[in-house]
Order: sequence, then structure tokens, then C-alpha cells
Amino acid sequence: MQSSQLDYLPILMQMLLAIGFVVGIIIISGKLGPKRSSVIKDENFECGIKPIGNARIPFSVKFFLVAILFVLFDIEVVFLYPWAVNFKELGLEGMVKMVIFMSLLLIGFFYIIKKKALDWE
Repeated sequence: MQSSQLDYLPILMQMLLAIGFVVGIIIISGKLGPKRSSVIKDENFECGIKPIGNARIPFSVKFFLVAILFVLFDIEVVFLYPWAVNFKELGLEGMVKMVIFMSLLLIGFFYIIKKKALDWE
């Protein structure tokens, strides 16, 4: 089955129409929208609470460490699901590979527990 560049013309036209629509709506809303400025409107708003102090305070590295560990162990599930679906088709070789994968993850998990990476102070 041969395809030519003309087959992609409808896709190009749809992309141009979508981009043009978005840009047009942004420009029109900027021109037609209200332009009332006041001290209250220009003030910073954070969840209904008046801002106090500097927003650039240092955070503990533990927050980022926990976030990275969450993503790491969450991605584990992404690899487990296809394996569970195709368990019978993969056979013994797939089982051995998954045992190696899970044991490496468990070693990493015990390592972060030993280093007390998840303990809050």
C-alpha cells in the first residue's frame, strides 16, 4: 500500500486549524476582555491566606527524595502489569527475569530503609 504526501494533507489542515483557533481565541479574549486593574487584583493570592515572608525558603531534601522514590516504585508497577498479562506466554524465562527484577527492587528498597531515607525528623 503506497502513501503519498497528499495523504497527510488533511492532518496538516486539522493541525493548522487547531493552532489557528487557539491563537485566535487568545488574541480575541485579550482584546475584548475587561482591563480593570486595582491594588487588590494585583496583590498575590495564595489559597485565601495573606502571604507572609519570603517564598524562596529552602526545603528539606527529604521532600524531593521521597518524591523520586515514589516515582521509582510507581514505575515498577508499569513493568509488572504487562508481565502479569503475558505470564503464561513468557514461561520460565519470563519468570526468571521478573524474579531478578523484583529482587533488584527489593535490594534497593532495603537499602533506602537501611539509610533511613524515608524517616522524617
